This record gives sequence, C-alpha cells and structure tokens, in this order.
Amino acid sequence: MIIADAGGVLALLDADDRHHEAVLAAFEADGARWVLPWAILPEVDYLATKYLGAEVALAFGQDVASGAFRVEGYLAEDMKKAVALQRTYFALGLGVVDSIVLAMAIRHRASAIVTLDERHFRAVALKTRPRLIPFDA
Repeated sequence: MIIADAGGVLALLDADDRHHEAVLAAFEADGARWVLPWAILPEVDYLATKYLGAEVALAFGQDVASGAFRVEGYLAEDMKKAVALQRTYFALGLGVVDSIVLAMAIRHRASAIVTLDERHFRAVALKTRPRLIPFDA
C-alpha cells in the first residue's frame, strides 16, 4: 500500500513541479496501490485551484469521482491515532492532514508515502519505515 499526501498529489498534477516526473513514474508503476486519505481532498482542491487553476482542480475531482484514485473515508480509528501522533510530536506541529496520512500509513503498513514534506514525514518514526516518494525512489 502507498499512501498519498496532498503535496505528492499536487506534484502529480503539476507538470511544472520539479518532482512531477518522479511522482508520475511512481504512479504509472504502482498507481493501483495508491490510497488517498479523505483528509487530503479539500487541501488538494484548494491548492490546485489556487496554483494550477480551476480546470486542473475540476479534472482532479472528475478523476476521483471516476475511480482513477482509491480514496478512503473517515475512520474513528485513524482519527484517534492521528490525535495521538499530534500529541507525541507536538513540537513538530503536525496538522490533522499529515497526521491522518501517517495514521493510515500505520494502519495499512504502507511501503511508501507520496509526499514532498520530508520535515514532518521523516521526523515521525513508523515501524514499517515507508519510503518517501519521490525522495527515496
């Protein structure tokens, strides 16, 4: 299982992003194993609209609706784990989106996390030690 963070999805959508090619290659190789947490959707929509344009945001929404991406919905178990991570790593300033991504990575024993946020995702020690795409590709 590969869990995608908002920044990773944005790099996938933005052909001008310096990580686009690596993220696209990872998606083309293993896209069926990607899971998008419900919590990243509003963030991706907002940032895509703001920086890439409303057409890109709409196309992403259409792709999600058509099943091009697997999206997992809210689970109380993930939220509880996310809050516990926020407490444990309080000084790091983990937000709810990053902590949900991490909680899902723990639950799924993810082999990788697609993210551009090395600061947060390298600092949190997960037992499975997932690779960070595109950095550990």
